[in-house]
Amino acid sequence: MLLKFVEQYLKYNKINLVNSTFIGFTVIIVIFGSLIIVVEPILPDFIKQSFRYGKHKHNGPAIALVNRIEVPKSWFRHFYIFAFTWALLALYLIIKGIITHTAAPQSVIEFLDFVAGGSENRNILINSNSALVASVLMTLQCGRRFYETNFVQIFSKEGKINIPYYVVGYLHYFGVILALLLNTEGFVKGTLPSSFSLMKITLVQYVGICTFCFSWLQQYKSNMILVNLRKNPNTHKLETEKHLMPTGGFFNLVSSPHMLFEILMYVSMLSVVGKSFTWKLIVMWVSSNQLIIALLTHKWYKENFKNYPKQRKALIPFLV
Repeated sequence: MLLKFVEQYLKYNKINLVNSTFIGFTVIIVIFGSLIIVVEPILPDFIKQSFRYGKHKHNGPAIALVNRIEVPKSWFRHFYIFAFTWALLALYLIIKGIITHTAAPQSVIEFLDFVAGGSENRNILINSNSALVASVLMTLQCGRRFYETNFVQIFSKEGKINIPYYVVGYLHYFGVILALLLNTEGFVKGTLPSSFSLMKITLVQYVGICTFCFSWLQQYKSNMILVNLRKNPNTHKLETEKHLMPTGGFFNLVSSPHMLFEILMYVSMLSVVGKSFTWKLIVMWVSSNQLIIALLTHKWYKENFKNYPKQRKALIPFLV
């Protein structure tokens, strides 16, 4: 009964839950991120401790309530397990639809109608060709992050994040994969997927794919530089959990190249699914989030390393 009421409410008000989620994420990160960067000294410790995590965690008085909703930062690996599984499922559904030339299961279409605020809110903006390309790229990204966080990355035992951040991780990847299906052929009521052909991939899409692959590789290299900072160069065994100053690769230009390439990957996907309004909202959210974190990280590096390179920017080489 409650679910039916919610469905009717969303449909009557034409509320797209996926779009609303990413708009909400963007507004929150911009407001609180700006406050932390501009007027942090006058903010309550509750906000500081809730917002900051990792190397730039709040070092002031600990708030007991916030402590109770903190979990180990190593739990990041959980939502990459979820993301990779979810991405593989979406990829399977897209491939199955293209091969068999059949629509998605009715339960999938009904669920997509529900989160979009009704079938009237969904029309075809992504063809099957583009959906398959985009799904493959996102599966590659989720798969690599799954591998890194579960088998490569070294998390500090003292690193904490609060539960809202943890939940956002799940909602982000849940929404990102849904965005590849919401307005896609075969996933909209009354439509069927079209056949796949490399000839249908446009020049603009090829440029986006190449940009994605370059960013994907460079993000991996940047993450490995961070991992190797904590290992003995000769034995490759864990030597420290301290945050050290990274050098090499794009770290010579910016403090957070892995965040720069995260943004570039999502932006490059616009060339593949550019008509998707939801994906544009995702790019806004990812860009805002990565920029705020990169600025805080850059500030932390400058405060903790007296010899930190002055020419190094926070996120965008030579600019920001």
